[in-house]
Amino acid sequence: MATDWLGSIVSINCGESLGVYQGRVSAVDQVSQTISLTRPFHNGVKCLVPEVTFRAGDITELKILEIPGGPGDSRQCGDSQQPDTAGVGCQVGPSQNGTGKALKKPLSSSAPQNIPRRTDTKSQDFVVSPQQQCSKSYMDRHVETLSQPKGFRRRHNSWSSSSRHPNQVTPKKSGLKNGQMKSKDDECFGDDIDEIPDTDFDFEGNLALFDKAAVFEEIETYERRSGTRSRGTPSEKPARYRHDENILESEPIVYRRIVVPQNPNKEFCTDSGLVVPSVSYELHKKLLAVAEKHGLTLERRLEMTGVCASQMALSLLGGPNRLNPKNVHQRPTVALLCGPHVKGAQGISCGRHLSNHDVHVILFLPNFVKMLESITNELNLFSKTQGQQVSSVKDLPDTPVDLVINCLDCHENAFLRDQPWYKAVVDWANQNRAPVLSIDPPMSEMELGIDAKWSLALGLPLPLGERAGRVYLCDIGIPQKVFQEVGINYHSPFGCKFVIPLHST
Repeated sequence: MATDWLGSIVSINCGESLGVYQGRVSAVDQVSQTISLTRPFHNGVKCLVPEVTFRAGDITELKILEIPGGPGDSRQCGDSQQPDTAGVGCQVGPSQNGTGKALKKPLSSSAPQNIPRRTDTKSQDFVVSPQQQCSKSYMDRHVETLSQPKGFRRRHNSWSSSSRHPNQVTPKKSGLKNGQMKSKDDECFGDDIDEIPDTDFDFEGNLALFDKAAVFEEIETYERRSGTRSRGTPSEKPARYRHDENILESEPIVYRRIVVPQNPNKEFCTDSGLVVPSVSYELHKKLLAVAEKHGLTLERRLEMTGVCASQMALSLLGGPNRLNPKNVHQRPTVALLCGPHVKGAQGISCGRHLSNHDVHVILFLPNFVKMLESITNELNLFSKTQGQQVSSVKDLPDTPVDLVINCLDCHENAFLRDQPWYKAVVDWANQNRAPVLSIDPPMSEMELGIDAKWSLALGLPLPLGERAGRVYLCDIGIPQKVFQEVGINYHSPFGCKFVIPLHST
C-alpha cells in the first residue's frame, strides 16, 4: 500500500520548531517508519538538498496535495519545482505507526480556466500554450490557500524560471530577474488604458447631494431625546474655565458692594469687576476723623500709608528682579518731594521704609521754623536710616532718578503753591525724565503741578482727573463699622492684597 503513494505531492507539518515541508514522495519505509520527499520546499522556500527524510515521530500533520495520475497532477501541465496547492481535498492524519492514512478521496479540481495574461507589446512578447492555461493564477491559488484551515496554509513564492512550462517563451529583452518583475507588474498594473474613464469625477455635484444641515439637525434631535451629548456636535461647545474660576455653582455675584450716601461723581472697578465709587473730599475727611476717634490715630494711619506706598514703589522699581543681593551695583534711587503738612509726613514714612529696603532715598523738605509734630516724628525716624535729606533744589540729582514720589500738594494750604521753593521743585520734577508716583493727590487738576503716572488713594478714592494717571487704592485699616457710621455700606474690595489697581468705568 505504501508504494501507491509514491510520486504524490504532500505537505508535512512538523510543528513550530521544524516548520512545514512540501515535496513529492520518493520513498516510504514501513520498517523504519520514515518518508522521503524529493525536491522539497521548507516553509515555501526551496531547500538546498535534493531530498529530505522524516521520521514518524516528527510528523504532526500530513496532507496530500496531489495524487499521481489524478486530475490535479501537475505533470499533465508540465513538471514544476514548487508543488501546487490547488487540489485541497485529501487530508491525512498521522497513524499509530507514523505513516499517513487516507481519510477520504481527493476532490476533483475544477475544470481548466482560460486566464487572460496581459502583455506589454512594447518591451516583451509572451507565448501562452494551451497546457499553461490549466494552471491557476497566483491570486487563485492564494485565495484557495486562505480558504484552507490555518494549519494547512503555506507561503507562495514567485515562480522561478525553472518552474515555467517548457513551451513558455521568456521575455526577449529582459533577463530572468527582469522578466519575473515585469510579469508581476503586468499582473498588478497592466490594466487596459481604454477602460479608464474620460470624464473627471464631479466633486461639487456629489458634495451637493449631502445635506449637512439636515444631518446635524437629526443628530441634535436624537441627542435631545436620548439625553446624550456627542463630542462632534458643532452647536454644543464644552465650557472652559480659567485657573482662578470656580466650576461649582454658587450664588450670583454682587459686583456693587460699596454704596455711598451721595451720588458718586466717578466710579472705578477692580480687576475682579467689583465697583468702587468715589467719595467727596468732605466725606473722606469725615471718615478719617471718625476712624481717629475710634483709635485709628494719625500715627497708625501714617505708618499704614507708608507701608502700602513703599510696597507699591518697590514693585514699580522692579521688585525681586531689581532688589536682590546680586544687583547691589544697581541700587535704585528715589527722589521724595514732601511739603510741610500731613501729606508730606506720609511721604517721609514711605521714604523710611524704602531706605530700610536698600533703596537710595533723597528726601526734599523745605526749611520751616516750626514743623508739625507728625513731621518732626517722621523726620526723627528717617534720620536713623541711610536716606539723604536736602532742603534746596540745587542738592537734587542732575541726572534722572528711577522714581519720583510726589507729596507736595495737599487739599488745604493752597498758598504753598505760590512759594518759590514749590515752583523750583515742580520745574525740577517736570524736567527730570523719571516716572512720578503721587500719594493721596488732591481732586482738582488745577492744583496738580506735576503730572503723575500713578496715584495712590487711601481707603476710598477721590474723583481724580486724567493728570493723576492710573489710580491705585490702598487699605489703611479702617474698620467696616466706621464706614457704616458715616453712612457708607462697605465691603472690602482688596481680597488678599493691600494695594489694588482701579480702572475707570
